[in-house]
Amino acid sequence: MSRLAYQYVVLRCVPRVDREEFVNVGVVLYCQATDYLAAAWHVDRDRLGALDARLDLDQVCDALRFIEGVCAGDERGGEAAAKPLGQRFGFLKAPRSTVIQPGPVHGGMTTDPPRQLEHLLEKLVG
Repeated sequence: MSRLAYQYVVLRCVPRVDREEFVNVGVVLYCQATDYLAAAWHVDRDRLGALDARLDLDQVCDALRFIEGVCAGDERGGEAAAKPLGQRFGFLKAPRSTVIQPGPVHGGMTTDPPRQLEHLLEKLVG
């Protein structure tokens, strides 16, 4: 099996941008060699609620479903979902000051991008 280069960002939920506290809630993985772009996420409602009890957790989940839609290229991702995969990943990894923020871009090698995504989700999000 050949090893494939990939890039990923960890998605962080930042309930109060002014406090700069966050909880990892997802991962977006892009492997250009296999035209693979996908997101996986898990929202720990108790942990996020501890940072800000006023946080609308359903809205957080909606934002993560939007990210899934961008990756999948379907209607959930709006206009961004119609772009080529590399541009979609570029859109998703761009810094923003919203409740869901991407962390820095990291890279690695894998033989199985979908499996690597699940591994990263388990390791970095829980």
